[in-house]
Amino acid sequence: MKHLATIDELDLPGIVRPGDRIIFSQGTAEPRTLTERLVAQKDELPKFEVFLGAQFSDTFHPDRTAGISFAAYGALGRTAALAKAGRLSVIPSHYGWLCQAFARGEPRADIAFLQLSPAQGGRRCSLSLANDIAAQAALHARVIIAEVNPDAPWTYGAELPRSLAPHFLIEARNKPLELPPPRVGPTEQAIGRLVAELIPDGATLQFGVGTIPDAVLAQLSGHRDIGIHSGQIGDGVVPLIERGVITNAKKPFNPGVSVCGSLFGTRRLYDFAHRNPAISVGPPTETHNLDIMAKIDAFVSINSAIEVDLTGQVNAEETNGTYIGGLGGQLDFMRGANASRGGRAIIALPATARDGAISRIVPSVTTVTCPRGDVDAIITEFGVAELRGKSLEERRRSMIAIAAPQFRDQLAAPRE
Repeated sequence: MKHLATIDELDLPGIVRPGDRIIFSQGTAEPRTLTERLVAQKDELPKFEVFLGAQFSDTFHPDRTAGISFAAYGALGRTAALAKAGRLSVIPSHYGWLCQAFARGEPRADIAFLQLSPAQGGRRCSLSLANDIAAQAALHARVIIAEVNPDAPWTYGAELPRSLAPHFLIEARNKPLELPPPRVGPTEQAIGRLVAELIPDGATLQFGVGTIPDAVLAQLSGHRDIGIHSGQIGDGVVPLIERGVITNAKKPFNPGVSVCGSLFGTRRLYDFAHRNPAISVGPPTETHNLDIMAKIDAFVSINSAIEVDLTGQVNAEETNGTYIGGLGGQLDFMRGANASRGGRAIIALPATARDGAISRIVPSVTTVTCPRGDVDAIITEFGVAELRGKSLEERRRSMIAIAAPQFRDQLAAPRE
């Protein structure tokens, strides 16, 4: 391991080879000292590809990255700008499977950039904000480069395994990215109330990304012994842990501990998670593991969608031919919820888009992210469509009932 004082000592032209694929920690864990250096030196490097996850910074904005090739498992966050520009090659794979594939060395990752928190109390550095696909890919990378960020929290579950030995260590120049909670409006509040009514005391929850998770969490103050087993968590879990609503007391695995793969939040969440054994940032082999989820009673998966059709098919990937979402872990968690005794696989979304001009309940979807057989309930601000065990005609009636009123007659009309 070579210790470097600053990024200026890192010789990327001497490291990157023609055709290399470079992967890095996603979301708030983006090692921006390294990624910004990569973009700044792109014209000095041979042709290479960057593999992206959820992107919350403008590091790889299309205007700054001419000549760089991009691949991703979805157009998540600001990665959507690359998709709209025709610059993104999407690999439509479920997150759990893709992480396992990278951990086996298929597909290839030549260079891995990681963000680490400093070692604490005699323990190794931590992967901090994301124990994600990049850490899995790094197991077979030719070169691992890590930036150590003193402002990144040291998190349990993410201690750097001895099998991951960075070849270069540098000092981070930027504080970790923060993702402020989205604004929860009246529509989301209504959806949050309806979802919360389906969550029993003692349930263990998984959340997708977006406004709906915060809206649901805001409605859980009267619940008891809620658990967390999720791909990511945000600031909204902190007050519920502090108030004793989230206790994780009923989970058969990691009792008393909220398990997630990433922290997508602000300083409030990071400070709370720092050296806190009540939070574990675990690897995808834990967070997205079907066998684990199946053994958690009342495991409730809560995700969203771009649109849903009258039979319950879910599109969370694209609209009008443009890729704006991704498979991610949605189906991993929904199938985990369906395998759980008392579990619920919920899709929650506003009934309309563009200020009510477009219905998000549609006759049929062109892209199926989640098959209708895996959907349990779909929720909009207008109600709950219970789909499990329902016939196609019963599903159509239930879905029309939760569509925006101005679109119900159109949806009910016979199709030519």
